[in-house]
Amino acid sequence: MKHTLTISAMILFLMAGCGGNKQATDDFITVDVTAKYPEKKLILQDFMDVEYIPLETTDTFLCQGLVLAIGKNMLAARNYVNDGDIFLFDRKTGKGLRKINRKGQGGEEYTFVQRIVLDENSEEMFVHDHYTKKILVYDLEGNFKRSLKQNDVIYFAHMYDFDHEKLIGNNSWVTDRPPFKIISKQDGSLTNEIRIPFEEKISIVLEKRDEENNMTYGISPGNYNPIIPYFNDWILVEQSADTVYKYQSDHTMIPFMARTPSVQSMDPEVFLFLSILTDRYYFMETVKKEYDWASNTGFPTTNLVYDKQEKALFRYTVYNDDYSGKISVNMKTIPVNDEIASWQSLEAPLLAASYKNGKLKGRLKEIAAGLDEESNPVIMLIKHKK
Repeated sequence: MKHTLTISAMILFLMAGCGGNKQATDDFITVDVTAKYPEKKLILQDFMDVEYIPLETTDTFLCQGLVLAIGKNMLAARNYVNDGDIFLFDRKTGKGLRKINRKGQGGEEYTFVQRIVLDENSEEMFVHDHYTKKILVYDLEGNFKRSLKQNDVIYFAHMYDFDHEKLIGNNSWVTDRPPFKIISKQDGSLTNEIRIPFEEKISIVLEKRDEENNMTYGISPGNYNPIIPYFNDWILVEQSADTVYKYQSDHTMIPFMARTPSVQSMDPEVFLFLSILTDRYYFMETVKKEYDWASNTGFPTTNLVYDKQEKALFRYTVYNDDYSGKISVNMKTIPVNDEIASWQSLEAPLLAASYKNGKLKGRLKEIAAGLDEESNPVIMLIKHKK
């Protein structure tokens, strides 16, 4: 049976406005997206564990290092070009295990690999083809097992492993349906729809009409993560709402964060997007819905972090301590799971140059010593401290 989860505006008002309300999270905060905040500098290794995986380079395994899934034993990646190759590497050593390519127009094939979910317990891989609205299920050898039905109700742009039976996904582009959905891994049937209340749908996409060529162009910020794994829960971000929610494994939902002023009152809108969330820090950014089509620049952003210990917001820069120089870390890459907050691809030529110039330390220095300009990237995992 399909369920729809919704919260009335009155309940939301009471939750957000009453600091002692047990229905809200203990660390519930409000972020003023127009305020100016002081600066804070952080060292990544002080609050996160870092693991480096050098992807093996052979004639078969030439991978540009776009990571789509990381399990306990395997890492799945593809190239930035749409060649259909899916590479499976050993999670600990980076050794190439196999290359899979099922690109095509058939019922057991995909046209484009948008997202991958690895289910190592069931030895299955869920490949999401956004363009054909299909989720194809393969075993870890690349053999087709089944296809999950997709339609306008289940049309994902983001997809994660919810539990051993279900997937959780999002598509904020469909305006007449709840954007967050949970579906069965067996047949794709809808088990839950999660409705985030808001006054009016606001798109993150800016459009430009070209009457001469009868074309409409659209552009959006590329750093919007509507679903963020947060230990055993999920943080859900709807750009049209003023409240961010924590969705728990028992399907209850509570307020996690609020923003002010209301996004509904702004023109142009300033969105609040979240990224890496740790036990102490909430990394986020404000993004202004503004774009200069002549110069192809826009969506000005401000990087923010909330320090739960200091109970204050800051602009931030995070540095990687495995470099002797001040090399900053991108804290806005795609979330992974409850163990790994995020990842970053380190290009081999840059690492080799840094090694030659004596700018690396520790494990990263050891790995870089064996790289050359033709090597695959090194994947840096940003993990929650144990």
